[in-house]
Amino acid sequence: MALGLVQAVGRWRLVLEARTLGNHDTAVQRLEVLRAALLPLGWRCVGLYDKNEFRFPVPLLWVYACGAAADVGAVVTVRALPGEAWGYFEAGAGRAGFVSPCGDVKAAAGAMDLLLKHRMFPRQEWA
Repeated sequence: MALGLVQAVGRWRLVLEARTLGNHDTAVQRLEVLRAALLPLGWRCVGLYDKNEFRFPVPLLWVYACGAAADVGAVVTVRALPGEAWGYFEAGAGRAGFVSPCGDVKAAAGAMDLLLKHRMFPRQEWA
C-alpha cells in the first residue's frame, strides 16, 4: 500500500474496522464478484459467509487449486479502506495482507491468480 494510504489507515483504524464488521452483506457481494472472476481462471472457490456456522466475524472466500495441488490456496476477506473504498485482503495477515482494491475485480483476480501460482510453483517467473 502507498505510504499515504498506510498513514490514513493508521489514523482511522477503528473507524475502518467498524465499517468492515458492520457491512457483512457488502463484503459478501464483493467476494462473490471476485469468485465469479476467479472461476474462469481455473480456481475453485468456497464461500464461508454464515457468521453463525463459521463463527468468524467477517465473510471469507477460500480459493484453492484444482486437482493434484489441492493443498495450495488462500483465504480472502474484504476490508474497508479510507475514502469509502473496499479492498481484498488475505485473511490472517490483517491489513498487511492487502491483495487489491475491490474497484477493479479483473486486477484483483489477476493478483490472486499470480499469488496462488507463485505458491504452487515458487521458482517460476509469472509475468
